[in-house]
Amino acid sequence: MKTPCRNWLPLALLLAVPAAARTARADLELPRPSPTAKLTQQVGLTDVTVEYSCPGVKSRKIWDGLVPYDKMWRTGANTATKITFSKDVTFADKPVPAGTYALFTIPSKGAWTVILNKKPDQPGTATEYKADQDLLRVQLKPGAAPFRERLAFIFSNMTDDKASLDLEWEKLRLSIPIGVATAQQVASNITNAVDNGWRVYANAARYMLETKKDYDTGMKYVDVSLGLKEDWFNDWIKAQLLAAKGGYKDAVAMGEKAQALGAKSGAGFFLEPDVKKGLADWKKKVK
Repeated sequence: MKTPCRNWLPLALLLAVPAAARTARADLELPRPSPTAKLTQQVGLTDVTVEYSCPGVKSRKIWDGLVPYDKMWRTGANTATKITFSKDVTFADKPVPAGTYALFTIPSKGAWTVILNKKPDQPGTATEYKADQDLLRVQLKPGAAPFRERLAFIFSNMTDDKASLDLEWEKLRLSIPIGVATAQQVASNITNAVDNGWRVYANAARYMLETKKDYDTGMKYVDVSLGLKEDWFNDWIKAQLLAAKGGYKDAVAMGEKAQALGAKSGAGFFLEPDVKKGLADWKKKVK
């Protein structure tokens, strides 16, 4: 007697083959026609990142061919090219706040129009681009360059204060000057470091005073703090350290300095009652 299932086996195999073939095709990895790229360059203290796709020349006419003149271009392939600035910069001498932008261009025989648009994630120029979201438009003239098969962005002419972002493709180079405020940023960082530094040493001195009762080490820390910046807070800590070591006369003098500076700080003088009480107690102990 024949088993009916035997006749179904070849059919089941035939049905399974197309499904396997579809899975294989879905998993097949091939080079993209316009591969993606991401380039980050630190200029001074500012990171500039460009994310784009790299179309190839492929023996085609590029300028006023594949890329028409006088029409907006996504400045690459696939989605619009994005550029991110970690700090405020100047872009072709125009101020640009830190952030991410879409980078569009309008190529022409003469100067190109270069556009930063405030909507960074766009598929291109036709569907989502809105001119009223442009942050800026500038005019820049491209120059000649050695042949390059695939579009590329390159940073050149870098210093601590500026760089050139160069778009190169086929035999053309468009250079966009980017400026950064490194000197001001460094000055601000130094000021912040000093401001934070005096607080760090003052808090260390207070810890030695109140917790470890190590007055000599606390005195070393508070003197470093005062050397960085004098404030009512570190004056008061030093006054308490002097009193803890028995130097009430010097503690009163330092405490009065803390009180005078604290009075000028207004609501920031949060230990005012403690200072008044400490001074009153120490003055009684001065011989």
